[in-house]
This record gives sequence, C-alpha cells and structure tokens, in this order.
Amino acid sequence: MKRPVGFDNEKYLREQTAAIQERVARVPKLYLEFGGKLLFDYHAARVLPGFDPNVKMRLLQQLKDQADVLLCIYAGDIARKKVRADFGITYDVDAMKLIDDLREWGVTVGGVVITRYDDQPATRQFRNKLERRDVRVYTHRATRGYPADVDLIVSDEGYGANDYIETTKPLVVVTGPGPGSGKLATCLSLLYHDHRRGVHSGYAKFETFPIWNLPLKHPVNIAYEAATADIRDYNLIDPFHLEAYGKTSVNYNRDVDAFPLLRRILEKITGGEAEYRSPTDMGVNRAGFGIVDDEVVREAACQEIIRRYFRYACEYAMGFSDLESVQRCERLMEELGLRPESRRPVLPARHAADEAQRSGKGNEGIYCGAAIELTDGSIVTGKNSPLMHAASSLILNAAKQLAGMPDNIHLLPPSITAAIGAMKREIMNRKTESLSLDETLIALSISSTSNPAAQAALEKLKELAGCEMHMTHIPTPGDEAGLRRLGVNLTTDPNFPSKNLFTG
Repeated sequence: MKRPVGFDNEKYLREQTAAIQERVARVPKLYLEFGGKLLFDYHAARVLPGFDPNVKMRLLQQLKDQADVLLCIYAGDIARKKVRADFGITYDVDAMKLIDDLREWGVTVGGVVITRYDDQPATRQFRNKLERRDVRVYTHRATRGYPADVDLIVSDEGYGANDYIETTKPLVVVTGPGPGSGKLATCLSLLYHDHRRGVHSGYAKFETFPIWNLPLKHPVNIAYEAATADIRDYNLIDPFHLEAYGKTSVNYNRDVDAFPLLRRILEKITGGEAEYRSPTDMGVNRAGFGIVDDEVVREAACQEIIRRYFRYACEYAMGFSDLESVQRCERLMEELGLRPESRRPVLPARHAADEAQRSGKGNEGIYCGAAIELTDGSIVTGKNSPLMHAASSLILNAAKQLAGMPDNIHLLPPSITAAIGAMKREIMNRKTESLSLDETLIALSISSTSNPAAQAALEKLKELAGCEMHMTHIPTPGDEAGLRRLGVNLTTDPNFPSKNLFTG
C-alpha cells in the first residue's frame, strides 16, 4: 500500500527554478538567502507528503554552473554546542556534514562565514579545523550600530568592517544550519561591499514556510509555528503586502518586524528606492503551487503538530526546553481540535506498557511500551523485558509481520543474546543486560548469516522508513541511534526509561 501523496515535487522544482532564474536575470549578482534546511528537509517532507527532502539540492545542482555557495554559522551556536534534533549532532558538526554532502552532489562551498565572531575558544578551534582541511573561513563580528543606527550599520565601520568574500558567479547561495545563523547579515555585508565597488547586486530569500498563498490558519502554516515554538515564531498577514497591493499573504513575525529596517538598509546601500514593497516580495516561494491534494497535506500537517508537542514535552523533561514551548504547541493543537491521542500509535504503545506491567516483565521496575503504524495502516506493538528494550521488541515484531512470519518464530538465538548480555555485565560493567535497539540490530545481522528467518526480517527493515512510531518512554541513546538510522517518525511520552539519573 502506497502512502498518500499531496505534493507534486517535479512541478515545484520547475516553478521554483524558473522563479529564481527570473530574479537572477534582474541584477548582475543575486545573493539568495536559503531559509530552512538545504538538505534533509524532513519537516517539509512530513507536512507535504511527496516532497523530496533534498529537492533544494536538486535545484541547486541544476544551477551549479551559475552559483557560488557560502555557509554561515553563528559563533554562539558553536560555543553552546547547539544540537540539530533530527540528526542528534551539534551545529558545527552539521556544518561540516553539509560541506561533505554538498561535495557528494558536485557542489563546492566557496567559504564558511562565522557570524558574530568574538574569538570564542570553541569557535577558534572550529575555524582551525576547517582551515587545516583547506576550507576558506571568514569571520564577521556583530555589526556596529545594529539595529538602530542605519548610518553606522551601512558604513565602513559597520558592514564594511566585515571580510569581503570574492565570488565569481551571478548567483550566490547563502545557507546555514538552522535559524539565526547570520545569513541575512552576510548578504547585506556583501551587498554593501559590491555597491562600494560599483557592482549593483541584489538580494532575495528562498522560502518554504510559511506558505504565503495558503490561509493563515491552514495546518501546514500552523505546523511551521509548532516547529519554531522554541524561538517564538508566529504567522501573520503581511501588512506591508496588504497595503501595497490590497492582497493578503502569509508571512512570519521576524520577517515582518525586520522589514522596515531592512528596507531602510537596502535603500541606504543602493542609494535609491528599495526594490521590495513587502517581505513577501523578497521571498521566492512556489511551494504552495506544488500542493495537489489539500486534504492529504492537512492531515500530514496535523500529525506534525502533535509530533512537535511530544518533542517539546520531552525536551522540557530533560531540561533542554522551556514550558512555554510546550504550552504554545498545546494551544496550536487546541485550535485544530487535536489531542496527543490523535496520533494513532500513541494509545497502542500505552496499552503495551500496561501489558508489560501486568505481566511483571519490565526492566528495573520500568514498564515501557512501543507501537508503530506500518504503511498498510496496521499497528504493531512491543514492550520491554529483562531481555530487550521496548524499541528492540517492537522492531523485531514489525519485521516479522512485514515478512509474513508467525509471532512465535525466534530471530535471535539464545547463544547470541547471552553472549551480548555477558559482555555488557562482565566486561563493560553495565547494570542491565537488556538489549538496546542498536545492539539488537547487530545481533540480528549476525543471526542472519545462519538463520533464514533473521535474513528475511533484516531485509524488511528498510520498509520501516517513514512509518509513525510512539514510545511511552524517552529512548536511550542506543535506541535513539537505531531508530534514527531506520528513519521512523518517532514520538515519545515525557517519561524516563530508568530511575537512574545516569544511564551510561
């Protein structure tokens, strides 16, 4: 059974490419700020079923003969080791990963810009690491006078104090890991330097969310608010667009709030009237024209809002987020009549935990349940035991169902699980022998060499990518790593998997 599709990827690619080329044709050089993720945009893929998470990279690959690429990263994100949640890696590591990924696509990064640089030790180390691998690094300090003194901002002591970055192609793509990376300031600094040199370059912004030509309260746009609840973004009708053209369009608070200042800065740089009359004008966003089934994307967006609620609830429990982020998502869910249990795997996972408790076969007094919705709509459950974690039990059960095996077939011989348990207990001095998902997958691969059933189950694991999964407890590192590699869309209740504060 195929998953429903609500988005025409090829139509979007054609329209977005044409819109960018039209902007490039207007000026000798265009600085294009890429909002959102350049690669692996899983948020877009989840709320717009059919969206290729790497479609922006496909677009850039088509334009690579016309484009230079600059990567921005905020020095503060390096210093505080900010983590990209979908990969579980820090922003500085994500920046290096992005450089590698771009190279695999045949696109070279012309340089890395460390923004709001202030000689932080971690930032110097990051810079050294890149430069010693022959990556050009530039540093831009916080802009003097920003945001109040436009005369100082647009001067040799403001934008002029930043490194000028030589580029040779008519399109300069400016991207970065996550919001607040300094992409806009980098674009404006380079605009300033260009105009001082007599090159009348321009600026535009590659946008995906919010989608300007969908209703303000469309679930896809509300899902963007849920995704950015931690940085307090919210959507609104663009007042500048409404005043200039008498038409409604959706934008978000930071772009709308910044627009009057940005327009003044652009006018100061260019010495004339700004090209754009609204923040919507600045954006190049044809995502709305790729939607081919509104009901499908509405349902997908509603599910994403619930996922975000669970994520913030868990991050709050772990001390990574604040209560307001959770409450904002709760309010967004209420607007659409959603509850946590509107996510199909939630109640089956909780019922599985109840079964584990009734059987008394949990682990260290903790009873965990897990459930996954397969592509045919069926639900498979698993629960923890002294032998394995709930995630391990679930994935083995799901693989067996996909392979058409009866439940009583054993995929892991006792000799393998006993050997792993002994190693954990006697060599690694672990307190529990229960197998995490990472350990279970290794055991399954070993078993597959002599067990045809294990081989058949192993081959079915790839079918779990994109399936919806819920657990009653926050996954351990070994479970989280395994689930991320399998590509499931995981949510969890904000409960800890152990009574111990340290679970290493």
